[in-house]
Amino acid sequence: MIDLEHKSKSIAHICVVRSCNCLDCPSRWAAMASTERNESAGAGGVRARVRAELTAEIKAAATRQMAESGASALSLRAITRELGMASSAIYRYFASRDELLTALIIDAYNDVGVTVENAAASVPAGDRPGRFLALAVALRSWAIEHPNQYALIYGSPVPGYVAPEDTIASATRVPVVLLSLLLEGETEDSADQEGELADALRGLVDFTEGTISPDALALGVETWAELFGLLSLELFGHFENTVTDPERFFIHAVESMAARVLGDDG
Repeated sequence: MIDLEHKSKSIAHICVVRSCNCLDCPSRWAAMASTERNESAGAGGVRARVRAELTAEIKAAATRQMAESGASALSLRAITRELGMASSAIYRYFASRDELLTALIIDAYNDVGVTVENAAASVPAGDRPGRFLALAVALRSWAIEHPNQYALIYGSPVPGYVAPEDTIASATRVPVVLLSLLLEGETEDSADQEGELADALRGLVDFTEGTISPDALALGVETWAELFGLLSLELFGHFENTVTDPERFFIHAVESMAARVLGDDG
């Protein structure tokens, strides 16, 4: 809870307690800014730590704001007010709202990506159904624990925001784990890149440079859509009064999915 009396004091206020660590304390921001300006070149590590700390606090404030008002309402000015920063100071860290959104999106994709990668790697390589279930359960757990980040990357697009290419590597981490699992043991003598299906998936066909057949890509997209469809219906409240035990239903659905898409292994 913010101490309104403390916050109302002038920007020139300096806390008498040297260890003051309140986010909205002007003296803290002034001291950190001074540290960044005045540390010598040999103290680059200190400046880097200060910058990393402030960047993390800006991201945390943005995440709280999105939880309250949605990603489309994200405002740099509102973040500076919450943190007690000068309105211009935030631009030293993020040049625009879209740049901050991009950083949050990349963080979310990487976080869920490493979660799924670790889950799949925790099961013996020969147990494809077990690995499929493990990655799916880990994905659901992450989504439940981070509903706002899930909504940011898998929910409705933010109006006016166009994701840059910087997001591609992190965005493909989960699909790569899923598709790699589906393709294990498959052999492709030649991948036919023509036909209606190839045309329908032309973006993916070109992205994979013709190394994966359209049929295999279609299986990956279908499985991805079914998995995330289950998650989105649950997280956005569409199972209310329909599915009384979402976790048990999810596991049942994933096991049925594995039996279909993994063939003999499922």
